[in-house]
Amino acid sequence: MREGCTPWPDAFASDYRAKGYWTDDVLGELPLSAPGARDRPAVITPTRTLTYGELDRAADRLAAGLIGHGVESGDRVVVQLPNDVEMVVLFLALFRLGALPVFALPAHRTSEITHLVNASEAVAYVCPDQLLDCDYRTIAKEVLAGTESLRHVLVAGDPGPFTALAELDADPVELPAPDPGDVALFLLSGGTSGAPKLIPRTHADYTYQLRQSARLCGLGPDKRYLCALPMGHNFALASPGVLGTLRVGGTVVLAPAPTPESCFPLIESAGVTVTSLVPPLVPLWLDAAEWTEYDLSSLELLQVGGARLAPETASEVPEGLGCTLQQVYGMAEGLLNYTRLDDPPSVVLHTQGRPLSPGDEIRVIREDGQDARPGEEGELFTRGPYTVRGYYRAEERNRTAFTAEGYYRTGDVVRRTAAGYFEVVGRINDVVNRGGEKVPAQEVEEHLLTDPRIGAAAVVALPHPHMGEQTCACVVPQDAEQPPTLREVQAGLRDRGIAPYKLPDRLVVLPAMPLTAVGKIDKKALKAQLQG
Repeated sequence: MREGCTPWPDAFASDYRAKGYWTDDVLGELPLSAPGARDRPAVITPTRTLTYGELDRAADRLAAGLIGHGVESGDRVVVQLPNDVEMVVLFLALFRLGALPVFALPAHRTSEITHLVNASEAVAYVCPDQLLDCDYRTIAKEVLAGTESLRHVLVAGDPGPFTALAELDADPVELPAPDPGDVALFLLSGGTSGAPKLIPRTHADYTYQLRQSARLCGLGPDKRYLCALPMGHNFALASPGVLGTLRVGGTVVLAPAPTPESCFPLIESAGVTVTSLVPPLVPLWLDAAEWTEYDLSSLELLQVGGARLAPETASEVPEGLGCTLQQVYGMAEGLLNYTRLDDPPSVVLHTQGRPLSPGDEIRVIREDGQDARPGEEGELFTRGPYTVRGYYRAEERNRTAFTAEGYYRTGDVVRRTAAGYFEVVGRINDVVNRGGEKVPAQEVEEHLLTDPRIGAAAVVALPHPHMGEQTCACVVPQDAEQPPTLREVQAGLRDRGIAPYKLPDRLVVLPAMPLTAVGKIDKKALKAQLQG
């Protein structure tokens, strides 16, 4: 393992190899050996189609172009691209080159990208030119000014003062095969304490996740996966997602947005068979399906994850969208849970699945430290062949997030049924699960406290009928006669360059914060006060 990464103990690593969980598979490979495989469609967008042969050549040429531009094996590259062909070609090229992508999200802004570059010591940042109301080249200028390691900015589209990604095209060169045990990429934690941590995923553990997920979800060469959610999310990337679909020779269909307006035409034209959504999108799709003129009959499977799906909404999916519903519950740190395709409706409607792998070890720990019995609530602890043993260069956080025995403390409060399925109850950590996007309360609070009008701040999650939770910022103003407004607070946070999804949905102005016996803000009392 690379410096700053926590390896699996030798005994566990040997056991995972002996049981076939870990193999010599590496990311970046495509299934090209079967007759006609190179001519099969690999990636479809609203405007383009690439065959497997074309995708393979494009990845090889970009890898050579990156080398010519000074990007080497082992370098970290922050990748922030929308769902388009360039994203797929880029991560395949980086895997083959041995450079490590750090997957940012389209919603990230200067604050998050600067953190990711500094935390990973990235040498390159890859971004679009513009997307909706954001010019990412402006973000790139600001990130360059706030970092030391960054040497290259590569832009998909009009590069402005930087280098166009399309210019990095060169004749393929011979590349050494990656070590299956080496780190292949970095995902981002949900961020329960400050900025997100980097999650190092190896070729061996991630390819196992892809193989096992694709098998469980019934993916094969005849399946077409619609990537509607941002591809930088573990859910859309590898559960089984884009990488899992390509691994088995299926076709990836890329949507620019997860809206019915963007996705329904693609479902009809590309014959989409499977896709994945977060819960707030499901009612929108169900409503749109009632009046749409597009033919959605090819859709066989809808995966829903990222937050708890209300049973009432879940029950409408089979008839409303004409497909099987699969609940998915997992984390970028590793553990994935799925309802099975043949599970009875009661299980699919009311649970968030059971572990993907027979190698997943699970403990549910009650508040008193004892193991919970079936039906009792407790915090979920896990370790296994695709669950990391530590965050990257985060010794202090690792001491609290992982036990001495190597279990990852998820921070999720769950109940486990007698059959091993999970019902997700909530979180014990300080994070808002806003429609699947994790909003770290501490990070937003730190930004709020830079506003000279705010004397104290606390961010809490409040229930929301569609998002699951919404972000509520509670503040004590410095001047009670002139408290800030929600619009002013949001504008100040935007000026600090944080992602739009982290902006508070509500603002509550208080004369004082409720405090615990030791003088800390009592968030339980605060939430009870707001919901009372």
